Amino acid sequence: MTRGILMITRSSVCAAVVAVTGLVLAAPPAHATAEPARQTVATGLDNPRGLTFGPHGELYVAEAGRGGAGLCPPRPRAGRVCSGRSGAITQISYGVKRRVLSRLPSAAAPGGAGAIGPSDVVVTPGGSLYFTVALDRRAADDDPAGLYLAEPGADPSAATYREGLNPVAVLVAGRDRLVVDAGGALVRVAPRGRIQTVATFPAGTARDPAAALTSVARGPDGAFYVGERTGSRLPSGRARIWRVEPGRAPTVYATGFTTVVDLAWAPDGHLYVLENGALLRVGDRGRHRVVTSAGLTAPGGLAVRGRHAYVTTCAICRGTGSVVRIRLEVRT
Repeated sequence: MTRGILMITRSSVCAAVVAVTGLVLAAPPAHATAEPARQTVATGLDNPRGLTFGPHGELYVAEAGRGGAGLCPPRPRAGRVCSGRSGAITQISYGVKRRVLSRLPSAAAPGGAGAIGPSDVVVTPGGSLYFTVALDRRAADDDPAGLYLAEPGADPSAATYREGLNPVAVLVAGRDRLVVDAGGALVRVAPRGRIQTVATFPAGTARDPAAALTSVARGPDGAFYVGERTGSRLPSGRARIWRVEPGRAPTVYATGFTTVVDLAWAPDGHLYVLENGALLRVGDRGRHRVVTSAGLTAPGGLAVRGRHAYVTTCAICRGTGSVVRIRLEVRT
């Protein structure tokens, strides 16, 4: 049995691409002097975004799809938009790629690039899938954005709508699901759908409509870490990573970022940060160093397993997105 948990979104198609992916064509951090070993583990993905590991080591990827076929009517402030059911959740195991959920909502410009659709995915120990869909009301008549639960072997369906939220990332925390609202909040969704605000964030980037929260990860200390991005109206290096302890105001954990796409903690106790064009490691006192800045074109999501990082690339590309594995060695 499947049920929709949370429904939302209010931004335009173009703004939603920015909020979901954090993709802004900004200059990446300085190159490392040598590049760690890497391997492509999957290709042929449609606008791939967030990814996660399942209980048996299998990798799951949220594909935003390629929009729809046929007529692409113009939408206010969004241009021509092709809506359809081309989004998917794809499992990668032992080099084999298989779509375990398909026909999910998707909207894109003609041609299928820069799609809006499934943006993040997590898997429970029992194999249930939670994933976020971020779409624009003006890009789809039924506005199917939200947090979905899909039990093994079932198709998801929407059930509830909540005004004013724009979920772009999800994290499993015990029996709760933590959802990032790109507009400035971290919310908790309890097993029966009860929603509680965990933290709201300062409106320091409100001057830039392209600014948004993008990602969340749980640290080894039990706190939640939330990434943000800035847009072209603010200088580069103004984005922050926030540390959140429930019941307390968020505090700044690290600064000096521009486009935080995703976050992940590694077994070595370090926080890894995916920016537009670079993978960084955050060390003591929030200082960060480049792990790699080569070949990460338009990255969309990050997951860490053992001594490797897994990154989706070409997250705004139809049919040519990929997942690469990078050995976690910082080069100086």
